[in-house]
Amino acid sequence: MSLARRLWADSADLADAALAHPFVRGLADGSLPRERFAGYVAQDAFFLQAFARGYAMAVVRSPDRAGLDAFAGLLAGVRDELRLHDGYAARWGIDLAAVAPVPATSAYTDFLLATAATGGLGEVCAAMTPCMRLYAFLGQSLAGRAAGTYEEWVTAYADPGFEALAVALEQLLDTYAGDTPAVARAYRRAMELELAFFASAWAD
Repeated sequence: MSLARRLWADSADLADAALAHPFVRGLADGSLPRERFAGYVAQDAFFLQAFARGYAMAVVRSPDRAGLDAFAGLLAGVRDELRLHDGYAARWGIDLAAVAPVPATSAYTDFLLATAATGGLGEVCAAMTPCMRLYAFLGQSLAGRAAGTYEEWVTAYADPGFEALAVALEQLLDTYAGDTPAVARAYRRAMELELAFFASAWAD
């Protein structure tokens, strides 16, 4: 089993908790109140800007051409995801420029940027991979049973193109990360912050 696959398996409890979370269940069946989704979109757009910066720092630190090209491609994928959020914002009147991060968002972005600035490239991959793998997992798990207002969200993350981005990042993790406690801690912490992000979106 690859390192990426093992780290994902080791956090299966958190992945299952995210899938069972009432925020995610509300996305699947369309029952999530619109104001909670609007708040989530605003916070997620803020988060994705930090995620993009993490990829940019990984591009700078890539030791070879393959890594440079791969991280640049993943950065382009985040730009596409931000355009999806721009579409939600335009339809629902969300001013993304005026968003202030809530504590759960700040905790996640601070973790990502600190890891990107001070950790090794393998740790950076470990901190960023859970976001991609978890969203691909959620989209694929909910595909075919999503209905209503949020079907577009499910479709976006169930798309094979998004799965390809998640796999690309996992391959980078396998390439640049060692099987170390620091890498495992970074992966697990990112999964915990993902779950906290959904919990915040549900509560706020």
